[in-house]
Parts: sequence; C-alpha cells; structure tokens
Amino acid sequence: MRAARFHAYGGAEILVIEQAPDPHPGPGEIRVRVAAASVNPIDWKLRSGALQQIFPLDLPGIPGRDAAGVVDEIGDGVQGVNVGDQVFGLGGVTGATAELFILSAWAHTPATWNDEQAAGAGLASVTAMSGLDALGPLAGRTLLIEGAAGGVGSAAVEIAVAQGADTVIGTASERNHEFLASLGAVPTTYGPGLAQRLTTLAPQGVDLVLDTAASGSLDDLVSIAGDPKRVATVADHAGGQRLGTQVANAVNDSTLLSAAAELGGQGRYTPRIEQAYPLERIADAHAHAEGGRTRGKIVICI
Repeated sequence: MRAARFHAYGGAEILVIEQAPDPHPGPGEIRVRVAAASVNPIDWKLRSGALQQIFPLDLPGIPGRDAAGVVDEIGDGVQGVNVGDQVFGLGGVTGATAELFILSAWAHTPATWNDEQAAGAGLASVTAMSGLDALGPLAGRTLLIEGAAGGVGSAAVEIAVAQGADTVIGTASERNHEFLASLGAVPTTYGPGLAQRLTTLAPQGVDLVLDTAASGSLDDLVSIAGDPKRVATVADHAGGQRLGTQVANAVNDSTLLSAAAELGGQGRYTPRIEQAYPLERIADAHAHAEGGRTRGKIVICI
C-alpha cells in the first residue's frame, strides 16, 4: 500500500510517500480502504518526537489516528458490519495516513457526510463527547467552551447544542466569531478580560466549562466556574490534575462514534473542514496544523 511515513523524528519535511506493508485486522478489528484521514495534534507531536517518552514508536511510522473509508477486510468476532460498508473511526495512535488502515472502533458513516467530513469526525467527536460527558447533563445549562473554533471545540459546540445546553459561549479569535455563531454558539474572544466579558454574555453566570485549548487559561476558567468540578479539560491534563478539574481522555469507543453518527444523520452535527490536502501534500497539511488556530479540521484525501 502507499502511505505517508517518517523514518526519524523531525519536522513536517521528513514525511515521504512510499510503499509500506499491508496491515491486516486482528480479532475485533476491521480494515478500511481509506478515503480520507484527519490530522490531529497528536500526529505532529508524535512525528516531531515530542511524545517519544510516552509513545515510543517503531520507526518508520505512519501518522494518523482516525480515518474514513470502505470496509474491505473483517477480523474474527466482528458483527454488525460488512465488506463494502462505509465507516469512520479510530485505530492506534499511528497508521491512518495510508491506503489501508485498521479500525478498533467505528460507526457507519451517515449519508449526510462526505468522506472528508467523516474523516474529521472520529477523534474530534469522541474527545468532545468525553469532555462533555464529564460535566454531566447539559440541559438548561450555560456552557463555556475554551477554544471553540478548532476541530474538537467546533464538534463540542454542535454536540452541546444538540444535548440541550441552554447557552453555549465559545472563545476564539475574532476572525472565527461568525463561524462560531453559525454553529449555534455565542462568540467571544479569549484571553485577558474574559471574566468581565462573560458578565455581559452570561449575567446569571457560567454553569460549566470545557477546555479544548490548553492555552494556559485553566486557572482563570476554574475561577469563572467557581468550582473545579464544573470544569473539564481534554487538553491540559497536568493543569487539570493540579487544579482538581475533570480530566477527559479520547477513547476508542464505538458507542460514542455511533452517537456522533446519529447526530450527523439528523443534521445536528456536521464536522467542519478547514482544508483538505492530497496525500502528496501531507507535509503542508502537518505544517498547517502545527501553525494552530485552525477552523475545524484539516484532512488528507487518500
């Protein structure tokens, strides 16, 4: 199969397109012929070597954590999916940016999504849902999402609205405020003065806070919420443990993926794609993602 690989840790320029061995699914897994894969922060952090103490890789590595495509091989014990089905989902921490990828968690792609949107849904949706679930019921609550324009943040906005949040306030740079409003959020800027801005936007106070940005604002977010248990972070795990907030991790959970797909089929959650790159331009896609402040997801079309 063709794949994007890196043979040493380094910058985006070390990524090359070459032949790699075909993977095969084990028990409880499926293989997809990949239509598109998404780019997530973990991808470039692994490629750069920033996470090698936590996730040491057997190089060469293939970046990519989630993808969408057509099932072409099924492992033992798998039920509810057939060769030829269109699915999206998650595998290991690497491997997605290739013609073939093994999924350990998946859901059928709703007819309302194209391949790029399905590719952008996997990690973003389970991360957003895990963070929101940690906060408890959202119905009738006022929720603040820090970093609401990114892949996880934009997913969290739509999912929170679908789950009945009374008001969703999202922080982002001013250029993304119209985008946030289109998702159903009340936009505001992040950084100094946020608490004062919120007194106008949420005069009754903020009930719950989800941090998706790890921008160093967690202390302020706890002060805004008034209780660390009313704050969840999916990005600043060290800060969350220090402050006693809820800390949520992305998990390979087919139930969460199916819930995201159901919302997608209802038109209540549409993964937002900032830009799609061909496989041959994966270095540009990684450099784009590493630059930060994206609006939705960056995906690679295989």
